[in-house]
Amino acid sequence: MFPRSDSPRVSIDLHSHTNASDGTLTPAELIALARRVNLVALSITDHDTFEGYDIALPIARAAGFDLVRGIELNSRLLMDGFSHSRFVHVLVYFPLREPTPEFHNWLAEQRADRRSRNEKLAKALQERGVDITLQEVEARGRTLAGRPHFARLLVEKGYVANFEDAFEKYLGEEAPSYVERESKTTEEVINLARQGGGIPVVAHPIRIGLARAVEHDVLTDLKQAGLVGLEVYHSDHPPALQAYYRDLAAELDLLPTGGSDFHGTVKPDIELGSGRAHNVNVPLEFLEGLRRFEQ
Repeated sequence: MFPRSDSPRVSIDLHSHTNASDGTLTPAELIALARRVNLVALSITDHDTFEGYDIALPIARAAGFDLVRGIELNSRLLMDGFSHSRFVHVLVYFPLREPTPEFHNWLAEQRADRRSRNEKLAKALQERGVDITLQEVEARGRTLAGRPHFARLLVEKGYVANFEDAFEKYLGEEAPSYVERESKTTEEVINLARQGGGIPVVAHPIRIGLARAVEHDVLTDLKQAGLVGLEVYHSDHPPALQAYYRDLAAELDLLPTGGSDFHGTVKPDIELGSGRAHNVNVPLEFLEGLRRFEQ
């Protein structure tokens, strides 16, 4: 039922996804897998929704398992001297308190924006001769359908060989049919997270693609805007990069966090808790730091 894992015991994983967004395991399956690989705590961080967490919570409580509410949000990073914005994913954690009603209302708006983007993307693909409908995509991703679900359909229908091919030819930022979401700026998302009772953390910073000096300045500015943490351990971060980001987090007084960014079979080389080729091993102290901050 679950992917086999021979990874050594790890403490926690603060970045995982269920089939409530773009993962392949149900919330119950994800909790069972977390216990199987000996995690002591897990955060479900689905995109734009708490649905997976809400389903998993009673299951985790019945098993005496430590489950942390989280979410992953998209944002646009605007920088002087750059012709176009970069995309930054912001993880938001609620380790002790619940999100405010206002935050829940904003998430509903985000999901509506996601669907609007999907409608435009389906139309753009159809205009390029791709036989694909929004209904087919939503049958796989429901209200949280996104580009991975488009990619899955493109593979199934034989338009591309794999996910990488799908993003290169049709879905990626350089592809002719790419459609950008109307995301808020990173500073705005950080502010909304803080007002909503959450702890905002920049996810997988390597993906932003900034030179180190620029990255340092950007994170300094985001810290001033209310950023609390930086994802140090991630499946895309080899050991040397993990050391660099942990030093950077300490220098900027940002809380270090980490997780595998597990999605299930859609990313088969990434294992829950241990990441890619066992490059992730997140200490429990990271979660304790989040909880101390929220007290």
